[in-house]
Amino acid sequence: MIYLDSNATTQIDPRVVEAMLPYLTEHYANPSSSYRAARQVRKAVEHAREQVATLIGCESEELIFMSCGTEANNAAIFSALTLHTPHRRHLVTAKTEHSAVLEVARRWVEEGNPTTFLDVDEGGTVHPEEWTRCVQPGQTAVVSVMWVNNETGVIQPIEEIVKFVHDRGVLFHTDAVQAVGKLPISLKDLPVDYLSLAGHKFHAPKGIGALYVSKRVRFKPWMLGGGQESGRRSGTENVPHIVALGKAAELMREELASGGDVKVREMRDAFESKVRAALPGTIVNGESAHRLGTTSSLTFPGIDAPGLLILLDERGVACSAGSACHTGALHPSHVLEAMGYDAQHANSTLRFSWSRLNTMEETQKAADTLIQCVNKMRELGAGDGAVVIRG
Repeated sequence: MIYLDSNATTQIDPRVVEAMLPYLTEHYANPSSSYRAARQVRKAVEHAREQVATLIGCESEELIFMSCGTEANNAAIFSALTLHTPHRRHLVTAKTEHSAVLEVARRWVEEGNPTTFLDVDEGGTVHPEEWTRCVQPGQTAVVSVMWVNNETGVIQPIEEIVKFVHDRGVLFHTDAVQAVGKLPISLKDLPVDYLSLAGHKFHAPKGIGALYVSKRVRFKPWMLGGGQESGRRSGTENVPHIVALGKAAELMREELASGGDVKVREMRDAFESKVRAALPGTIVNGESAHRLGTTSSLTFPGIDAPGLLILLDERGVACSAGSACHTGALHPSHVLEAMGYDAQHANSTLRFSWSRLNTMEETQKAADTLIQCVNKMRELGAGDGAVVIRG
């Protein structure tokens, strides 16, 4: 199989598996206990915290281990919205966010609270005019904008947004699940208040993530109990996965330092160039914006995306029709809709995404297979159909 769905999840690096295995077998003590074996496990947890902190350029005590990016997003927004209740209840987010943020915003609306959804341009970028229109000093509690979009790879101007928001006394959260480990990040230089990350997007296992909370801001936990994670996230720590997250962070930092992100971008660019040369009319969604080199959202006008997915799967190419967190949902991409595209456009769109474990050889082979499948569907006269959004 040629795996081009790394925005959904990445393969676990064998070195990550090797690092976590001892904590599934011999080092099984509870890190909250006081005896020697437990202290050794606690030391491993704190070492992993330092590894993740080094990757994103923050202090280790600013990191809270959580189960996933979704939990981190929920925890950050919950904290920001409740710290200032009832004085500041206004939430601002973008229409292109992941469901882990959008569903929180929708719940906030259902509970009768003010919420604004930022528009994006046809490239998927939020412009300063939108920030000015929507952020309300004295009323807005938090602005949450995704760093890198999971469907298109579009990178938002986070540095500019943070400055604008902070100048108006508002907190800022970013869902950086698709950014961490894939582009250089230094939170010592970029003062976001909250940042969410998920290990399975950069070669750690599923079920582990983290929330960065700047030491400049307060945090109100939403998961209560035994007071683990310095009282900020209760529940016995998932030590094997935390160790795995730390090792994955260390490997991604080394990869970025050696230009691994450039290698990934070269594969993505070669894939797009080959496909567009052979299939005139192919549309690259978000092409006019600044995009991360991991992602290619391609629209093939007149082609039924679910049918194309089946053909590619039969020929050993794994990709997606959108966000993998909506498996089986029969509705078009809300991201493409926000960018101004209609359902027909979305119904002809596939997402391909790379990691450092891909090769140029398999990338070229996947492009050839895609070209063959699209041409076959055109020969058969395959028309439009309902897209299956995967996540």
